[in-house]
Amino acid sequence: MADRAFTDAALAGLYDSLNPWGPGDDFYLALVMSARSVLDIGCGTGALLARAREKGHDGRLCGLDPAAAMLVQARRRAPEVEWVLGDLRSRRWQDAFDLVVMTGHAFQALVGDEELRVCLGAVHEALADGGRFVFETRNPAARAWEAWTPDRVREVPCGDGGVVRVRHEVETPVRGDRVTFTETFDGTGWERPRVSRSTLRFLGPEGLSRVLAGAGLAVVEQYGDWGRGPLTPTSPEIITVAGPARRA
Repeated sequence: MADRAFTDAALAGLYDSLNPWGPGDDFYLALVMSARSVLDIGCGTGALLARAREKGHDGRLCGLDPAAAMLVQARRRAPEVEWVLGDLRSRRWQDAFDLVVMTGHAFQALVGDEELRVCLGAVHEALADGGRFVFETRNPAARAWEAWTPDRVREVPCGDGGVVRVRHEVETPVRGDRVTFTETFDGTGWERPRVSRSTLRFLGPEGLSRVLAGAGLAVVEQYGDWGRGPLTPTSPEIITVAGPARRA
């Protein structure tokens, strides 16, 4: 879950425990390994690009993230990868990457129309000829936020032998395509819990096509799960492969 709470150094150190490697990472890793140059927007602690380098990727790998605490973890993990602090408004690339990815539902943290316009315009600019932009969003038809309730507490181990308890609470009623929630992290031995408030945008297939088209991008393929199953109303994910739109 994309969360600005991970600008906190203590929580950045827990990020990998909270988000262990899974099928989605395998999906993206296969794409990265087949591309000569890759930009990972919202790279977090750098797990994806570091794994690609470990697997023998010898091309350009670049990770971009606005959280310095996350990039501290990334640089420790793979110092030879290009790690950039900032966002697509602070750094521009021209025709530089065969593949641009946004993983971990980071695309949903682009809440405003202007944020989307700037990000997608920069992605289009960064893509080399024939390049692809791949990202995933939660399918709004599946209404995942209804399971983000305070009674569902997740516990993850932390480095001092204790645990951190994580719970969510959605602000209701939910209107439109934006869901706002609080995320509370409470560690054993902490003086007080850390609480963050976030908003995610849930765009469906039509909405995604519309915002992509506004930046000169078009959907090439869409899947409903990490096994490349078809997108249906009950699919948990909308996994989108996009590229520059062809001119008539």
